[in-house]
Amino acid sequence: MEQMFKTRREFLRSGLVGGALAWTIPAFVSETLNSLHAEAANASVVDKTKPILVVLQMAGGNDGLNTLVPYTNDYYMKARPSLAIDPKNVLKLTGEFGLHPSMTAFKDLYDAGMLGIVQGVGYPNPNRSHFHSTDIWQTASPEAPKTQGWIGRYFDNACAGADPTVGISIGRQMPLAFASGHPLGISLENPESYRFASGDDGDREMGSEAFYRKLNSPQMIEGDGTELNSGGSIGAVAGSPLQSHRGSSLDFLERVALDAQVSSDKILAVTKKVKDNASYPQSQIANSLKLVARLIAGGLPTRVFYVSQGGYDTHANQFPAQQRLLGEMSSAVKAFFEDLKGLGQDQRVMLMTFSEFGRRVAQNANNGTDHGAAAPLFLVGNSAQKGLLGASPSLAPGDLVNGDLKYTTDFRGIYAGVLEQWMKVESAPILGAKFPALKCVAKV
Repeated sequence: MEQMFKTRREFLRSGLVGGALAWTIPAFVSETLNSLHAEAANASVVDKTKPILVVLQMAGGNDGLNTLVPYTNDYYMKARPSLAIDPKNVLKLTGEFGLHPSMTAFKDLYDAGMLGIVQGVGYPNPNRSHFHSTDIWQTASPEAPKTQGWIGRYFDNACAGADPTVGISIGRQMPLAFASGHPLGISLENPESYRFASGDDGDREMGSEAFYRKLNSPQMIEGDGTELNSGGSIGAVAGSPLQSHRGSSLDFLERVALDAQVSSDKILAVTKKVKDNASYPQSQIANSLKLVARLIAGGLPTRVFYVSQGGYDTHANQFPAQQRLLGEMSSAVKAFFEDLKGLGQDQRVMLMTFSEFGRRVAQNANNGTDHGAAAPLFLVGNSAQKGLLGASPSLAPGDLVNGDLKYTTDFRGIYAGVLEQWMKVESAPILGAKFPALKCVAKV
């Protein structure tokens, strides 16, 4: 029996166990068997040369005004007497706007024609709850968040029969964005659930759980004991768990720890054979993107990767926390694309950021900012539309809504642009309606 079935997954794939137990097993186990049969039959459906989207969540609500800085705007300076960025330090992009001084890596990408900055991104009737607003972004439904995510609906519409690794989330749990009617995608933060085994090539660190944990640790510690993933009360907002996704076949596989040697062996083999082609900074988000680069270069058929950086809930003493986070994020993204270029994969990849909301225009009494509404969003890649995109919101007090910026670009228009121009699929069936697509790709 051990020779016939090397893993429990292979055992469950067999018609013998499926037929023999069909009349006694619960429905969710039966669904799992069907999923495994489909997976085995269709594992090669996805074209490994197709474009890849990397979604980077800036969790906690990033302050957009101190990210894309309106350094000549008097309203900005008056609203933030101690928090406004000194115009002398701003990394100037135009005569009115520049980047936070810690974002030198993004300035390099901008100058290289690889960075687009969408201004004033938001949605109607903004919600200031971290979790509810995150649900809205992940489901693309401001009115009432759906039970399925926008990426999950993309999987349903465009990736039928694909390998489960068509979507990979680097994190503790599957994001709501991946929830779908026919669940695909895996989450790669918890090595124990995949039973990583030591390698047999003598390099035990490289082939072991210890290597993977080190590579993708959610909380890296500096030599002086500083926690690199700190910086705010919100570390990472995954959105509300939904019953439809909790009951999926893939979640069942993780719950019962199905030895998952198929997934773990594939991923470990990929990470072992691919070498870094760039010098990554020491941070959690850099580790996540380094892993993504290895998985891309290793030939996985993944179409969407999802990574998250937490800590942007800066209610107090905002400047040092945001400075560190934006510096880590921008330098990690630049290293990621340098790595991809060295691997010959940079033309296939576009990265899109999002944060659940921006911050208030006026600073608070604690040298921080409170939950707001509209904020900028970044598009990165060789094919990304360069420059400042969309209209800049007015900062005049009379144009604000309860102290918040009015959004000028509906985020669903960005999703529509990415889906239609980059992923090459119709957006309306995925987003539930036809939204005017922002030009996200330079050459469509």
